[in-house]
Amino acid sequence: MNKNSKILALKYRPQTFDDLIGQEVVAETIINSIKVNKVPNAYLFTGIRGIGKTTIARIVAKAINCSNGIDNLCKDSLCENCEAITNSRHIDVLEQDAASKTSIDDIRDLIEFSRYGPTSAKYKVFIIDEVHMLSKQAFNGLLKTLEEPPEYLKFIFATTEIKKIPITVVSRCQRFDLPRIKSTELFDFIKKIKDKENGKATDEALKLIVKISEGSVRDALSLLDRALLSLDSNAKLDLKAAQKIFGYFNKSQLIDLFELILKGEEAKVVETYRKIYDQGIEPKVFINDFLELVYYFKNINFLNTESTNFSLNDEEFLKIKKLSNNLDDETLLLFWQFTLRTLEELDIVNNQNLSIEMFLVRLMHLKSLKKIDDFQINEDKVKSSDENQESKNKENKDQTETINQIKNVTQEEKAKFAINEEVKAEDKNLINTFEQLLKVCTEKKEIKLKYELEKNVNLVQFENNRIEISFNDNLDKNFVKDLSLKLFEWTNKRWIITFSKTKGELSIKDKEKIKKIELINNAKETQLYRTIIKKFPDIDLTDIETPKED
Repeated sequence: MNKNSKILALKYRPQTFDDLIGQEVVAETIINSIKVNKVPNAYLFTGIRGIGKTTIARIVAKAINCSNGIDNLCKDSLCENCEAITNSRHIDVLEQDAASKTSIDDIRDLIEFSRYGPTSAKYKVFIIDEVHMLSKQAFNGLLKTLEEPPEYLKFIFATTEIKKIPITVVSRCQRFDLPRIKSTELFDFIKKIKDKENGKATDEALKLIVKISEGSVRDALSLLDRALLSLDSNAKLDLKAAQKIFGYFNKSQLIDLFELILKGEEAKVVETYRKIYDQGIEPKVFINDFLELVYYFKNINFLNTESTNFSLNDEEFLKIKKLSNNLDDETLLLFWQFTLRTLEELDIVNNQNLSIEMFLVRLMHLKSLKKIDDFQINEDKVKSSDENQESKNKENKDQTETINQIKNVTQEEKAKFAINEEVKAEDKNLINTFEQLLKVCTEKKEIKLKYELEKNVNLVQFENNRIEISFNDNLDKNFVKDLSLKLFEWTNKRWIITFSKTKGELSIKDKEKIKKIELINNAKETQLYRTIIKKFPDIDLTDIETPKED
């Protein structure tokens, strides 16, 4: 490699419009505006990091101030203005970082400085990077000068957060939205840089760098710099070495894991994941890559190797295409939802590795939804086991579907036993009255839900999977959602819960209080109580316990 103290991102930073990659439309528009002498008062460049916002700002500053004119812009031998701007020492080109100078006082100094014309250049140029970091007062202070600046003054803004800039400022600028750099263009670019630096790297390793950089040239060059420095001068960077350096694993392992999930081979799935984990892969990186793979399975017929951002090679691409022929969209969409939910769970669990393993096992159970025939469980078997209960045939069908959803591929021999157990459980969970609902809450240990029902709910009507209630101010705000979910879980039916203006019955707790008061008042009318009160006039009756029935 060449001995040079500059990092690659600075060493190969574009100096002219011809050096830019992926921004041809922007460059052509700016050049044409300069040629016809219609340079706007302010430019605004926006886009992701590392795609050339600040770089283009400097090139524009050179283009409008080049001593040779726009038709003969400096390339190799630089004029005095271009050389000074390139080295960040031109007195008329001021580059400011809005992240460190955000206040109205900084903008006042800028405006005061703008009162004086340029010293040696045609235009005085203010480049403000990360302009969205300016305060609201600072933006307001810029408005008048921005709309009607002196002829010699030009503003160039760069930002990654366009939505944070007031619309009054945006409307006074000529806005350019810089796109991400295409994968093929970025690959060709870093390959040329690698050759110039006499670096040794395979195309597969470079494609991995392109994928990780996500369209950012600066990120790609920084990764290439890191990769080449990580190896000996005679060593060659291959895909395996690059994956180890950047903490990525072979996508073919993930595809094999996906295939095992579809086959329901639980032991092999867990074993394969543990091998991936032992390579040093973080659970969040794994789950994001898994999410990406689900996307490829869903849309593989509309993609090619290039449109996957070089995430897949030809062999992996063809394997996904083959496996996807046996998958329906519904299964893949369910996989997508489960993966997103697991990504959220990783933020609240202590051992993320175990959470991933359970996630993979859950996916196998979910896959069983689409493979009911493979388990040799059908409705006829359920019906034959309940020939003497014709009135419950419809319920048994629902029960069979529920069982098949949670049954593992290795449970074929236990299927009949599981069905019988679920039938019994379903009989217990019939909910036709408010009292039965409370009973089920007790059996399922849903104490909080039972407390809300007893303490803060007044029943108005209860019938046909519909509950109408009124409530007091203490009712939990998530009560309806929690109750609806539990009722569906217990009965496999959708319930409607509505609020009524009617007062309804007293709550269970209020009824118990009234009943208790009545019992105490009745007890005070008895001869026994009168006798006791005569001997102990200071006592009071506060509670009564009734004998429990056997």
